[in-house]
Amino acid sequence: MPVSKFESMLKTNDVYFFDATEFEEIIEHYLNIGKHSLAKKAVKLGLEQHPTSIQLKLMRIELLIFDDKLPLAEQLLAEVEAVEPHNDEVFIQRATILSKNKNHKEAISVLKSSLEFVKDPEDIWSMIGMEYLYLDDFENARLNFAKCIEVDYEDYSSLYNIVYCFDMQQNNEDAIKFLNAYLDKNPYSEVAWHQVGRQYFEIGMYEEALQSFDFAVIIDDSFIGGYLEKAKTLEKLKRYQEAIDNYLITLELDDPTAYAYIRIGECYQKLDNLATAIHFYKKAVHEDPLLDRGWMLLTSACYTNKNFPKALYYINKAIQIDETNPLYWRKYGDINLKLNFYEEAVKAFYRCIELKDDAIEIYVALTDILLFLGEYNESLAIMIKAKKIYREFAEIEYRLCGLFMILGKEEYSLTHLKNALSIDYEYHFIIKDLFPSVFHNLKIQDTITHYKKVIK
Repeated sequence: MPVSKFESMLKTNDVYFFDATEFEEIIEHYLNIGKHSLAKKAVKLGLEQHPTSIQLKLMRIELLIFDDKLPLAEQLLAEVEAVEPHNDEVFIQRATILSKNKNHKEAISVLKSSLEFVKDPEDIWSMIGMEYLYLDDFENARLNFAKCIEVDYEDYSSLYNIVYCFDMQQNNEDAIKFLNAYLDKNPYSEVAWHQVGRQYFEIGMYEEALQSFDFAVIIDDSFIGGYLEKAKTLEKLKRYQEAIDNYLITLELDDPTAYAYIRIGECYQKLDNLATAIHFYKKAVHEDPLLDRGWMLLTSACYTNKNFPKALYYINKAIQIDETNPLYWRKYGDINLKLNFYEEAVKAFYRCIELKDDAIEIYVALTDILLFLGEYNESLAIMIKAKKIYREFAEIEYRLCGLFMILGKEEYSLTHLKNALSIDYEYHFIIKDLFPSVFHNLKIQDTITHYKKVIK
């Protein structure tokens, strides 16, 4: 074997002779397994022994392009081109250099020129397709990949690229037509059944998607992607136990994934089996401790079970992973409220506002906690800020009424009360709940009574 002989030579520092074809085989082997440093050594020695070999020079050019040494690659390519201008590899390497320099239209022109000289045009069509992809010209890209499929129905790389083009054009219907036509000629392609299932799934045709994924896993009973998509489709059809069974198959076929554990847990939660859901969520975060979604699902499950201390522990884990997610801070605030940790709840809701979570619930919750803590001025400041965003909301107007009255600004208080009553009279009970002393103020009572008469 030339490779074994070459490696033996490297160990002994002896120099063996190889013919040019053997060097090509050695270099190709190292390129295929990604050992470029050894490929370079083989090219160097090969050209020392065979300085006129065009193929070895082309292999050196390929390695120079890989290392982004494009000016030197172009110089050597010009030398080769002068000797063999119609060599397939000359066109390919010229196009590759142009592509690396982002001259994609010129690369396409070079590749098209090569078609009259090459014996196997499918590699060229594939390269042209990729250049069109770089230009976001999905129509022309797809047409070139389709030519590859016509020559070789097992060219799954081109098949995936065709489907990708349809996806980028958001053209599921034509993708389905294309894939069904492909399946008419190649009905035992699990890849095509999987891809057409994905298209059906995207447009909500879940029964058709399920049938497609069934065919995919019948053809290849170890096709993990098929089982995953089948399970997701069963979830959409609310057949949760069957979905769980298919996710479990993926765990048998390959190493467990946090993703599968999460989906199994969510299925059990939809079956109202919260204990088993929690069991699988724990497996997910054990598999991937940095999966904040897993910690969040554990938080929500414990919150549902009213196990607020555990929920607090889990939400802290999620926040440690992503401290800029306002949804996590909102949940953190809610849990601290349940535990009567008011200062922490205040901190959480302020953080939500910093993170641009402008939901009215955040302002209202923060205002009510500050009111409870006796921080009237701070509470008022929050409501004034909220009013700039939500101009005609009874929740804000009633709270402004109460806060202004507590702070001795009766005129402002009554103005906001009138605004609130005109927006939602029935909601005035909130004054009694939040501001009992204000509620019994005679002017407040008179204003409420007046509006009651007006609306009758």
